[in-house]
Order: sequence, then structure tokens, then C-alpha cells
Amino acid sequence: MKYQNVIRRRAAAGFTLLEMVIVLGIIAVLLGGSIALIGGVGESAKVQRVEQDFLAIGNALKSYKINAGTYPSTSQGLKALVEKPGGQPAPRRWVQVMKKLPTDPWQHEYGYIFPGRKDPSEPEIISKGKDGVEGGDQDFSSQDE
Repeated sequence: MKYQNVIRRRAAAGFTLLEMVIVLGIIAVLLGGSIALIGGVGESAKVQRVEQDFLAIGNALKSYKINAGTYPSTSQGLKALVEKPGGQPAPRRWVQVMKKLPTDPWQHEYGYIFPGRKDPSEPEIISKGKDGVEGGDQDFSSQDE
């Protein structure tokens, strides 16, 4: 009889410290694996953001062209969307199209070339990618397909 009372008290007492440590260890392993898998998704989101920035900057450049009569030159760059550019070609009418220029997801400024390398009738916007070096294999271009 005494033995049954001891068993009942032990069952009512809850989990042992060892059981809790094992459960917490299993949870930690599952979370660690999940975080490792989600890490790859972050780079994919950055690439999508670059593509969205290309669209936004491309639309701003089209608005600039409507007012100025032409796209800004390579030397005038994307700053022509924010500040009135000097040099040639002088804009016919200048209107501030963007309040500030976005940076790519790796905090580098976007590059700009006009005429573009693949399509000379359109400007080319460039992201240096994760390595931050223009001309590397991690670059993105608005003229890439």
C-alpha cells in the first residue's frame, strides 16, 4: 500500500529535470534546422528586391525622359533623378522624379550606363551584388533576361 502511494505522488509531481532537458534539446535542434533553411530564403528575397528596384528606377527614368527629352548620360547618372544635372545633355525641363536613390540590398549604390550595353536605346541599371565589385559574377543588370 505504501508503495502505491509513492508511485502516485511521483506521477503527480510532473516532469523530471532530465526529461525537460531532453525536450528542450529536441526543440533546439528543430529550430536550428529551420533557421538554417530560412537563411537561403533571405538571398532569394534580396534578388527579388533588386528586380523591384530595377522596375522602380526604370519607371523614374522614363518619367525623367518625358520631361528632359532624353535619358541622363552615364556621367550624369541616377543622381539626375534627384538633383538637376549639369553637363550634356542638358534637360529640356527638369523635375525631381525621386526623393532619394535606393541602395541595393547589400547597401551599395546602383550603377547606371546609357546607352545600355545590350540594348543601346535603353539605360542599364546595375547592382554590384553581394561582393560589391562591379564586373563580378554576382552582378545584376536590368538588361539581363
